[in-house]
Amino acid sequence: MSLHDRDPRLEQTILDAARERLAADRPALGTTQPPEAFAPSITAAGLGAERAAALLLDTVMPSAIQIDHPRYLAFIPGAQAPASALADVLLAVNSIYGGSWLEGSGVVQAENEALSWLANLAGLPEGAGGCFVQGGTNGNLSALHAARSAARAAGARASRVACSADVHSSVRTMLRVMDAEALDVPGGRLTGAALREALDADGDGVFAVVATAGTTNLGLIDDLAGIAAVCRERGLWLHVDGAYGLAALCAPSARAAFAGIEQADSFIVDPHKWLFSPFDSCALVYRDPALGRAAHRQHASYLEALYADDAAYNPSDYGVHLTRRARGLPFWFALAVHGTDAFTAAVESVLAVTRAGADEIRSRPELELLIEPELSVLVFRRHGWETADYDRWAADLRADGTAFVMPTTVAGETVARLAIVNPKTTIDDLVIVFHRMGG
Repeated sequence: MSLHDRDPRLEQTILDAARERLAADRPALGTTQPPEAFAPSITAAGLGAERAAALLLDTVMPSAIQIDHPRYLAFIPGAQAPASALADVLLAVNSIYGGSWLEGSGVVQAENEALSWLANLAGLPEGAGGCFVQGGTNGNLSALHAARSAARAAGARASRVACSADVHSSVRTMLRVMDAEALDVPGGRLTGAALREALDADGDGVFAVVATAGTTNLGLIDDLAGIAAVCRERGLWLHVDGAYGLAALCAPSARAAFAGIEQADSFIVDPHKWLFSPFDSCALVYRDPALGRAAHRQHASYLEALYADDAAYNPSDYGVHLTRRARGLPFWFALAVHGTDAFTAAVESVLAVTRAGADEIRSRPELELLIEPELSVLVFRRHGWETADYDRWAADLRADGTAFVMPTTVAGETVARLAIVNPKTTIDDLVIVFHRMGG
């Protein structure tokens, strides 16, 4: 059988496995243990469809944690909706290039509608837009590159970005990629007052400020309104990293916490986190997409045909990429199937479970809530525990397939941390995890 010949039995095997996974309300959590060693699978003659499929389904795939399990509570989880997963299946089997209007106008229009919903939630003006990129790291890089390009076009010396100590690690990493520097604003949560003081003391070359709407570790939201005021006073680009937290813009109970987001020049939010889409998708939104296009459009003789119609909207022009899959299509499809009210209800349910979890912690004398949750992260202490106790607790839960949790540190102290984004996570799931800490 040649490389491009169909194998109906293989198709059926894979599609049956996909259907079985979608039907599982609570799939097994999975394992962090590596698979048993197997003989080399890549050979001159190939294993054949049956043996390769067995290896894939029985050994390779099970040797991974299922991020959408209701008791996956480490890092920032994900919880893809079945509709978005199905759209991703179609996206995989259709050879669609999502970088240009000429080659994919339908998927580009669908993605742009999803981006418009996010821009409207944030209160950005008509015409705001951008593209979907590979993840938050790429989104932060693309936005900051656009910010620096705009500053340099205006004649400014642009070499530094102001941010807090709690800014996501990707921001500092991408600044190194850009050969730029960080102006570290003292303190944890970034505020307008602290930013102004830092700029007054040492603001030379600063062209942008990165605020965070939902820090990864603690789920905290910076003083967006205060920061925005300083940025407007000083002509600085305001980028908001909301990879995790900005999903809560669709929840009325959380909307007030994001006051000031409407003044952002750019923001990111990852649908693969709290907006129920498959990996890997980051929505990058510009207040003025023309500034993103000016920074990112690539020029080559073979590309010029894409710009014969200058009004054509080419997603490749708005981020650090050229070739791209239509990463926003599964997100759009879930929105189209279920409507935005369903997203609101799902996010609100997560917030309600988080608040119930905080109440449960307060009710247990052996536990102490360290930070009142602003979004959906619970950080707490188990009295009498040292680092080894937290590590053992987390390892035991993972080893027996009960939950995937990881401790963190706050002010140098090891503590427990649970991140919730899955609407299927219940207070009963959290109680199971708390109970394993002993009474």
